[in-house]
Amino acid sequence: MAGGLNQHKHGGSRWSRGGGGYKPMSQINVTPMVDVMLVLLIVFMVTAPLLTVGVPIDLPEAQARPLPEDTKPLEVSIDQNGAIFLEDTPVGKAELVARLRAITNNRADARIYVRGDRTLEYGTIMEVIGSINGAGFTKVALVAERPK
Repeated sequence: MAGGLNQHKHGGSRWSRGGGGYKPMSQINVTPMVDVMLVLLIVFMVTAPLLTVGVPIDLPEAQARPLPEDTKPLEVSIDQNGAIFLEDTPVGKAELVARLRAITNNRADARIYVRGDRTLEYGTIMEVIGSINGAGFTKVALVAERPK
């Protein structure tokens, strides 16, 4: 080709066409965006199971149908040692009702789910349910696992 080594078919080099400066590419480089999306996907896949972790309870099995969920209920859990948890926070039996009233703003129709370990005595779980019901809460339910 005449005109030097860096000459293209249509004249001039790729870098020196139109005034001798750099000509930006007209294509979008999507590689960084794909990298970021893959990292976010991995982060969400790892953290999503951790968001549902609560107090480890070995729930009994029952044939009952699940209740319809319109709002997220409060969960009271009783572990195998008899310790009481409101959501994930340990509470004493005496302060449970006061905390429930504060969280629900004294709404008696707030839904409260009680999760009791299967190895607990029936009386221990009923004491907790009785104190919640005695405080005026009307929508108290026991949580069980579905049989396999």
